[in-house]
Amino acid sequence: MSVPKTHPFAFDPTYGMQLEELLAVKPPEEPDGFDEFWKARYLNALTVDPQPALSRSELTHPNWHVLDLVYFSTGQFRIGGWLLLPREGKVRRGLVVGHGYGGRDRPDFDLPVTETALLFLCCRGLSLSADPAISQNPSWHVLHDIDKRDSYIIGGCVEDTWLAVSTLETLYPWLTGHIGYSGISFGGGVGAMAIAYDQRIDRGHLALPSFGQQPLRLTLPSVGSAQSVQEYQAEHGDVLKTLRLYDAATAGCRIKVPMLTAVALFDSAVAPPCQFAVANAMPKYSEIFILDAGHFDYPGSAEQEAVLRDKIGQFFRVP
Repeated sequence: MSVPKTHPFAFDPTYGMQLEELLAVKPPEEPDGFDEFWKARYLNALTVDPQPALSRSELTHPNWHVLDLVYFSTGQFRIGGWLLLPREGKVRRGLVVGHGYGGRDRPDFDLPVTETALLFLCCRGLSLSADPAISQNPSWHVLHDIDKRDSYIIGGCVEDTWLAVSTLETLYPWLTGHIGYSGISFGGGVGAMAIAYDQRIDRGHLALPSFGQQPLRLTLPSVGSAQSVQEYQAEHGDVLKTLRLYDAATAGCRIKVPMLTAVALFDSAVAPPCQFAVANAMPKYSEIFILDAGHFDYPGSAEQEAVLRDKIGQFFRVP
């Protein structure tokens, strides 16, 4: 292990916790009506016709056909992204790929998969799905309508993910039952909530998942969007009325499909105990992959990422 010993933060990004303690972190007590809240949103999302439109992208790659993609999500929100199609072989699997809170300016051409249609979405308000009414700054985006439990923006981002699945099924009906999800950080937390209620997703990879153990998340010093939520809580004091319904660990308890979750022992942006709360909630046959650190460069990171990359390739191999 090479957990960083020196860092620029005013707090300890391990929070003094060892692996054994992290593996014992539980999801929070869940609020009344959690399932009803999400099931109703999912059923509503299924009624939306995504009306996907494809056009040739300016981006090119020797292994992939690259297409610019637009589809519609709930509330007629226009979602932008990219679709990659393999130049060799058939399309036998679909994969929806989320993103971190920095958004996404291009697809990831290095995912170790074959014969797979890759849909890279940009969640509402971010990157290709920017909107003048929504800040692209993570510290403000994460607060958008946080005082309104039914319209908090994270719920819309979960719906954008469901509509990405609908888009793949619309374009390639034979992929039904063979669509996965992969997301990191922001996209990891959103993915946990999406997978929990979408039986069309057959497996998922979450890395450094955010939005886990929300009551604990409010108490642990952090940087970035988590710090912004903590500052909001300090001023307003009632944020858990909303956040308990948007807890990736509570959602993780509902997941029934195979999962590969990568979590870090050191992370200043997404506190490790909150990441582990999500991973620990997953089905017992799922795999937890341990990284020394997240959102931080460290010795040995390239080697660990290479091992994880190989696992991702095996995990999403064509059926």
